[in-house]
Amino acid sequence: MKLEKRLQQGLHEMGLELPPPVLEKLLNFLRLLEKWNQAYNLTAVRDPEQMVPRHLLDSLSVLPYLQGPRVLDIGTGAGLPGIPLALARPDLEFTLLDSNAKKTRFATQALHELGLKNVAVVQERVEKFHPAEKFDTLIARAFASIPDMLAASRHLCAPHGRFLVMKGVFPQEELAAVTDGYRAEVKALTIPGLDAARHMVILAPAN
Repeated sequence: MKLEKRLQQGLHEMGLELPPPVLEKLLNFLRLLEKWNQAYNLTAVRDPEQMVPRHLLDSLSVLPYLQGPRVLDIGTGAGLPGIPLALARPDLEFTLLDSNAKKTRFATQALHELGLKNVAVVQERVEKFHPAEKFDTLIARAFASIPDMLAASRHLCAPHGRFLVMKGVFPQEELAAVTDGYRAEVKALTIPGLDAARHMVILAPAN
């Protein structure tokens, strides 16, 4: 009950509202992550109370900026932010991409246990991933520097698509190193319960 209240309060402060069945599945995902984390070390965050702001609320902070129908989570790790976003937006199609077998195995199990039908998990390096269709939104959270991320994944972005890059402090140097061809917009994010700077960089092809 304590975790549920913390999640609801955080979402309310962020101006987000999700139906009770989605809240329940978000907390089930957290419990699953905590359980697997004991054996597989999927995330450095051990305390479920800390997982609410650092994993759930942080992931859901980009919810208003998603455009679909196809969304790619680059370097998803333990399914973050892809699984929380997919729970909140069942109308969009998500692909969770990671080269780590241990982490994709967890993500696949989580999809099965949560009954998520709008998600595919792919174990592959991003630069070697060549799907039949490109993506409308590409999300990177703690993946790489912005220039390196663009170099590895720009081939996956649809002509009208855009990148949402989740960062801590304002990434001044990384943005300065972005080559021509993209326009950038930076938004400061406030995550309730997270006493740290969070920024999101929206990168869209300049054409």
